[in-house]
Amino acid sequence: MSDAAIPVDADDEFRFLAGDAERVGRSAPLPEVERVVVEATEGRRIAGLSWQPGTPPEYVFLHGAGLNAHGYDPTVLALDVPALALDLPGHGRSDWREDANYSPDLLAADVAIALGVLAPEPVTLVGHSLGGLTAMLVAAARPEAIRRLVVIDITPGVVPSRDAGSISEFITGQRDYATHEEIVDRAIAFGIGSDRAALTRGVALNTRRRPDGRWEWTHHLAHLEGLPIAASDDPAPLAPLWGALEAIAAAGVPLTLIAASEGLVGEALREEWADRLPGSTVVTIEGPHNLHEAAPLELAAALREAR
Repeated sequence: MSDAAIPVDADDEFRFLAGDAERVGRSAPLPEVERVVVEATEGRRIAGLSWQPGTPPEYVFLHGAGLNAHGYDPTVLALDVPALALDLPGHGRSDWREDANYSPDLLAADVAIALGVLAPEPVTLVGHSLGGLTAMLVAAARPEAIRRLVVIDITPGVVPSRDAGSISEFITGQRDYATHEEIVDRAIAFGIGSDRAALTRGVALNTRRRPDGRWEWTHHLAHLEGLPIAASDDPAPLAPLWGALEAIAAAGVPLTLIAASEGLVGEALREEWADRLPGSTVVTIEGPHNLHEAAPLELAAALREAR
């Protein structure tokens, strides 16, 4: 595994779990959770978090660009079921791609391998943003392994260069910071969230301190010149993924879209989803794009309802 892909902060990565449990009102003891690693394509390793290891996961979670598996910790604690949260390639403790290409189709190939190893029974596959696009392709390729597909605040109708420009600028517009507080202030200014405690937790789990004392993101995207998915001048770069969703529906896999009221999927995109995928479920939750970090209880409730 490339040293560049491993956070250098030696603190316990599970140190926030007690606070996460308190936040979602969990009174039961903390479940067992352990770090897992699977070898995927080209010798890369995909890392993840196995909740209640030894029991097949009921849910598999994929995060968005610039995030990592720990973003789902509060949601998993609220659900209280066996689950698997993966670090997408180039994120968290998964290896970086040498070609720096993080298109959903390439991510899906690695995720499908991890799913085959770590999820022996059909799961509810939950993907947020870039993880949602990846999840669509995984489910289209392996519908027999998917009990339900849940996509959070992304559809093939989103135009990243138009709709996700602020997210791209937040991730790549500043390379390093003096303090975590500076990063949190920037996140609030960019509308990433408003809960300082939740943002501080997310920043702590997604940054490392350089030898010069400054902080930088651990994921590869922050070290690139821009997000490739947001750089395309194609007026509908994600449109081919409607075909994947239609194939998933035709295979009998139930579909759910969970939109954020202040996120990327507005009313027109929600209506387009419903028109193209009749019989699917559309839910809107109050909050910003990163719903799993900002509204974990509400997200957990929506996931239970979708089962």
